[in-house]
Amino acid sequence: MSGSNRPGSAGEHVLQDQLGTTKRANAFYDNQVLDHLTPLMREFIERMTMAFIATSDAHGECDSSFRAGPPGFVRVIDEKTVMWPEYKGNGVMASMGNISENGYVGLLFVDFFETQVGLHVNGTATVVENAAVEAFSGLFDRLPFATALVSSEDVKKTPERWVVVAIDEAYIHCSKHIPALQEKPEGEDNGRRAGDVFKAKHHERAWLQPTCEIEPPVEEPVIGEVILTEAGSEPAPTHSASGRPLPLPIRK
Repeated sequence: MSGSNRPGSAGEHVLQDQLGTTKRANAFYDNQVLDHLTPLMREFIERMTMAFIATSDAHGECDSSFRAGPPGFVRVIDEKTVMWPEYKGNGVMASMGNISENGYVGLLFVDFFETQVGLHVNGTATVVENAAVEAFSGLFDRLPFATALVSSEDVKKTPERWVVVAIDEAYIHCSKHIPALQEKPEGEDNGRRAGDVFKAKHHERAWLQPTCEIEPPVEEPVIGEVILTEAGSEPAPTHSASGRPLPLPIRK
């Protein structure tokens, strides 16, 4: 939110004024934007199997990512808090790396299969290690199923840590232009699960190119043709290669 009482950023408000959409925007704010989850929003999140996550670093450079899991893999703790698990991945830590610098995150849940409606959830994120999850805001008192989520016989299904979001905004993303999709039966494979689908592995990368540090030139004597002249005549003798006066007197 911006510094004003209205939801949204200062940039939103400036453009609304410039483009004449302030009245429409205020109607949306006043009717759809909340600082907490309603019971229906909570139910919506608890049946979602995917979420889109937006983060940025301290300089504002952005990253968008995708998370998926069984229905309700993003856990609703209460009307002001949600959390999602982080599993072992490619080791880049793009989302959590940004969160470590800048906690503001934006989540987008989209129901592609039934209602074609989305839900935005914006807030401030904190990375919580598994060892601390049990003590986090009395989590296990409210979510008895959480114990099974923190540990699993299958290492791949065991979260390495969690991201907990304190909610600032929650609002609808209307169904306009959201396509209706059909879920593929589990086990079907389109043959494109390989890690190099886009054939990027062998492309050049600037950070892998050898770099040469150019050292400043060292002043060394220049060997060149010495022009001798009569004593007392001008100009003084010089090295023809450098144009500099000879450092030693020249006897004829």
